[in-house]
Amino acid sequence: MRVKAMFRQGLDKILGDATATIDTIEPGSIVVAPRKPIPLDDEAAITEVLDLAARIGAVLLDSGTGAIDTGNQIAFVASIYGLEDVVVDVTFNRILVSARRGPTLPPVTTVRTVHYRSLDFTRLAHVDRLVRRIRQLAITPGTAHRIVDGIVSAPHPYPYWLANLAWGVLALGISILLGGTTLVVLTAFLTTVVIVALNRRLARIGTPIFFQQMLGGFIAVLPAAGLYHWREALDVSFAPSQIIAAGIVALLSGLSLVGSVQDAITGAPITGTARFSEVVLMTGGILAGVAMAIRLVEALGGSLPGLTTTSPFGPSDVAATVIGGAIAAGAFALASYAERRAIPVALGAGVLASGVISGLSLTDAGAIVSGAVAAIVVGLIGGLAARRALVPPLVVAVAGITPLLPGLAMYRGLYGVMSGETLAGFGELATAIAVGCSIAAGVTLGEFIARTLKRPRLPAALARQRDALRDGRPHGLTLTRRKPPRWNP
Repeated sequence: MRVKAMFRQGLDKILGDATATIDTIEPGSIVVAPRKPIPLDDEAAITEVLDLAARIGAVLLDSGTGAIDTGNQIAFVASIYGLEDVVVDVTFNRILVSARRGPTLPPVTTVRTVHYRSLDFTRLAHVDRLVRRIRQLAITPGTAHRIVDGIVSAPHPYPYWLANLAWGVLALGISILLGGTTLVVLTAFLTTVVIVALNRRLARIGTPIFFQQMLGGFIAVLPAAGLYHWREALDVSFAPSQIIAAGIVALLSGLSLVGSVQDAITGAPITGTARFSEVVLMTGGILAGVAMAIRLVEALGGSLPGLTTTSPFGPSDVAATVIGGAIAAGAFALASYAERRAIPVALGAGVLASGVISGLSLTDAGAIVSGAVAAIVVGLIGGLAARRALVPPLVVAVAGITPLLPGLAMYRGLYGVMSGETLAGFGELATAIAVGCSIAAGVTLGEFIARTLKRPRLPAALARQRDALRDGRPHGLTLTRRKPPRWNP
């Protein structure tokens, strides 16, 4: 019994006393309801609440949160203000929220469209904190609207030049993970910084992201090909694929791969299909840019090493793998404007992910199984960090899987197809797709395990109010057990 108590105490320390926002909105959780629910004939008040819930959902969806989690949080916010009979429909970039008002009154409906995707995880964290305040304090809808206005209009927490450097550091970490030399590391860093700077300028003039990805893939090849052509004159020896793969991973890391697979698994196939199509299209842009650069190099009389001479994924040095993975994960969190408290957590997730990959590389598990297991660990850590460090799980998950992205396999596959090794090339491309899907599925499973490890506990203040409610004593707040939100996929 004593050992069991010590084990339980240690587990509680790891899990933390705080509850994650996503935990508290699960069906059956206890929430604070207003003393005076909104009258069903007050259309203005109902519209104000629905618009607030939809605006919160828009920030979540914009940041890459899954459709199901976004819908649950929208229904949760509406229920706090007394709107239990709410229908939420989230489809890719549109949010529809409708409140039923009985058989004699027409429903009140609001619609919001997410016009763009952004990587500002500080904004996501602030919205997560706002939902906590709404749950704990039942602040008025007007106050919550003003807070959302401040969150959406606030500038990024870091300047653009720092974010650009962080993207370069991400590529630097990937090149270390792949076993690159000093020349490879520096070239990958400078190449990625140039790619990000040019893509920012293209984004400001409204260039579609497909062409931004294509330009990025094109630029990722040229420095590696140039150095390889002059390798004898410079007296250097390196693998150009390591530089190209680092650039590809930097371009892939901003895509919503996790959200697309999570939507498909959790019951939102329409949104999952749309997001996955977007990921495929953006990845196609990268491959098109790489292919154009390879043809240009060949036309100018240059060459790149064949498929058989390309280094395999991951170096033999475990320390380099772990260090590179940690740098890449932490740099992605910084490049995505994550809060300072999230960056050490992202570093830890990168260490665990790359460490698991290194350990499994000594076995016959294979790239697909290794990526899935490492992603499960990342998802689990992300879910626990949401309680312990109050960091949204999505931040840790997306940053943690960055070292696992199959950038080298994609380049090997494309180069194999273009150089006549069609069978080997398509095999590499199929492996890259399978690894990407297994990583996203593993993160989803890890987050699910984290949610089931420890059920949400009622805070002490609310527990006293619950006891007062049971005893019939006066109380200031009403505690209600939520019904599962109605979902219309």
